[in-house]
Amino acid sequence: MASQTMKASANIVLDSVGNRTLVCHDPHKISSNGLWTNENPLNYSTPLLLMQLSLVSLTSMLIDVIIKPLGQSTIVSQIFGGIIFGPSLLGHVASVGAVFFPPRGQIIFETFSTFGLMFFLFSVAVKMDPKMMIRPGWKPAILGLSAVFTTLVFSLLLAFALKRYASLDPSVAKPLPVIAAAQCLLSFQNVASVLTELKMIQTDLGRLAVSSAMFCDLIGICFMASAFAVLQTSGDYPMISVLAILVFVIFVLVSVYIIRPLILKSLSLVPEGRSIGESHITAIFTVLLVVGFISEMIGQHFMFGPMVIGLVVPEGPPLGAALTAKLDIPVGKILYPAFLTASGLKTDIFCIHFQGAWTVALIVFLSCVVKVGAVMLPACYMDLKIQESFVLGLMMNVRGLSELVLYNLFLDVEVLKPEAFALCVVSVILVTAITTLLIKLLYDPSSRLTPVRRRTIQHCKRGTELRILVCIHNQENVPAMVNLLEASNATEESPVTVIAVLLIELVGRANPMLIAHQSHRLLQPSSSRSGRIINALRQYELCNEACVTFQSFSSISQFDTMHEDVCRVALDQNTNIIILPFHKQWEIDGSIGSVNRAIQNMNAQVIEKSPCSVAVLVDRTTLRGSRTILNGQSSYHVAVIFIGGADDAESLSYAARMVMHPHVSLTVFRFLLLGSDNMRERKIDNNLIDEIRHVNIGNERFAYQEEIVRDSVGLAASATRLGGSFDLILVGRNHQESPLLEGLGAWIGCPELGVIGDMLAEPDFERTASILVVQQQRLKGKVMKRISKPVVIDQEPFHAT
Repeated sequence: MASQTMKASANIVLDSVGNRTLVCHDPHKISSNGLWTNENPLNYSTPLLLMQLSLVSLTSMLIDVIIKPLGQSTIVSQIFGGIIFGPSLLGHVASVGAVFFPPRGQIIFETFSTFGLMFFLFSVAVKMDPKMMIRPGWKPAILGLSAVFTTLVFSLLLAFALKRYASLDPSVAKPLPVIAAAQCLLSFQNVASVLTELKMIQTDLGRLAVSSAMFCDLIGICFMASAFAVLQTSGDYPMISVLAILVFVIFVLVSVYIIRPLILKSLSLVPEGRSIGESHITAIFTVLLVVGFISEMIGQHFMFGPMVIGLVVPEGPPLGAALTAKLDIPVGKILYPAFLTASGLKTDIFCIHFQGAWTVALIVFLSCVVKVGAVMLPACYMDLKIQESFVLGLMMNVRGLSELVLYNLFLDVEVLKPEAFALCVVSVILVTAITTLLIKLLYDPSSRLTPVRRRTIQHCKRGTELRILVCIHNQENVPAMVNLLEASNATEESPVTVIAVLLIELVGRANPMLIAHQSHRLLQPSSSRSGRIINALRQYELCNEACVTFQSFSSISQFDTMHEDVCRVALDQNTNIIILPFHKQWEIDGSIGSVNRAIQNMNAQVIEKSPCSVAVLVDRTTLRGSRTILNGQSSYHVAVIFIGGADDAESLSYAARMVMHPHVSLTVFRFLLLGSDNMRERKIDNNLIDEIRHVNIGNERFAYQEEIVRDSVGLAASATRLGGSFDLILVGRNHQESPLLEGLGAWIGCPELGVIGDMLAEPDFERTASILVVQQQRLKGKVMKRISKPVVIDQEPFHAT
């Protein structure tokens, strides 16, 4: 024994044998008695682990705050958190390293991070769709195969060339082919996590990249399982390696054909609408631990078993959603970052030499270039623009967890030496940081949502259909939406196309989906929530069969990116207006029943980025009782508050269409400021109102009133008197600058409703009318230049008989 150091205070023995260090620790040193016994609590394993987790978590959060404005991924900050306390920075000082991350605590910290990795990979697998892995479609499959195998071939050729012709240190030259082969990896977790943080996973490029990565994960799992079986036997016993692979295949088949059917059968016993019981969750987690142990027993890495079980668990509600809800915070925010930190703690940049650095850098750089080119060529053939093809190549070059798992595995079996491992970890950080920054700079998804022509109700041409997109979050939104659609007055001369987008929160899945439902002329029996909503809207289509067309979509995604789907469908379907549900729902007694801030944030994003006009429907039908104007069962009383401006013009144009419905009455309230006049704006507004009044000469269901008010107090008092006799009040979101609005916006609670809409939607506004707050289409965020030409209504003037 070369040396032996005794530390009686901690009962620790450090034995150095060659280049290995054996650490012995007193098994009774688990939890301390605190500072009161004059002992250092960090000499005990529990306080030491808690201190390490707290330290790296706080450090990673601080780094994340600093680099987040630069468009960097969270994984970069988490690895940096480990590097700071590792031998590369603070750990390089012996006294600091001995206090915060001593050798005796390394095995406990790595064991903790190992459990984090196992549960995290299980959670990732649960969110994946095995069908998309097997049948991704021809575009993702071609892109994925081209990226993986082209990069693999070129990287290996370069590695073998460097190994043969360049003078390299054996510690770098020997693992060079392994490092080169690792560059071909294309991981779903890497791509999805970065695109989610960049809020690009909803885009066309994001969906394509995620689908390709999911398909390539299947290839990667097979490749890594085979490689690990060979590494476990050091390649000296080929028959044992083949046997290990065969046993793993049997394990996969048992999981698919025995375990999955058992899970599905147990789920069938759960009543519809009921949440999964704790017994199901406990059983799955127990199976997870068992299959992790079985994986190690059959010669595989412990992570493969949990990944396979995660793939056979049905994604989404009820089981997949319940499992991910249990794991997201403790695993995703604490255990998983611990593994990334552990990788940083092992990274020692002081052992890197220039020769090894330039060799690995050359392989990594050329591999990235080749992968981008391998993606761009087929992408251009698929009619993607060159810039979009390049960005897609960058998305599929993102590095992260998969590479770190592989490098740690190679370090454990001594395929990688400390220098090569440090170079690999640094390459992961640099490639991810650079590609993330380039993606953010080169790709702006919102630019594709910019329309090139007017998409409003006011500017609809004669004889064209009105295309309305309605967003529905739950079944309570349906009655008010149907009444609004019926009031829109679909006729054979001026038909209405309804595009419904069902807003479904992404839970228990990783990849967002935009589903286009098949059109049926008959009602389809369905017990699902979305099926009942679609049937209710299709009933409206059947009642207006000759003049209404109905299409339905489901947006399954996170609410903070759901607006991308809504705006995309609106653009593709050439809609004139989007109708959004308000984020508050009323109880029958007039109080606020529920508030959904996620819906409010989504509404704000749609209003900002909408390619057409947009409106928010504040539904108060529960206060008046559910009534319908379908089949003439009741009349529908509509009012318009008109102050002036483009948004008020849009709301008035919509109401002018409604009044042509035989069961709709309309009253227009125009508010004017005493002694003030904006000649240009007043002339445009006068032309619009005069045209609408002319069209409705003799129509007893149309009324027009002008009210002269002195200030904003008079406007508020007059507006709040409305609502008792009306079913629906239309108002513009924004208005031209006017003293009428001075002071009204100081206490606005819902900016998406504007000043007047927010005032009418207040719970203390004791009226029962629903409110439709309308914003006319913006071009690049600006109000369109208003025209003085009168707007022509589609219908012929109404003449009383």
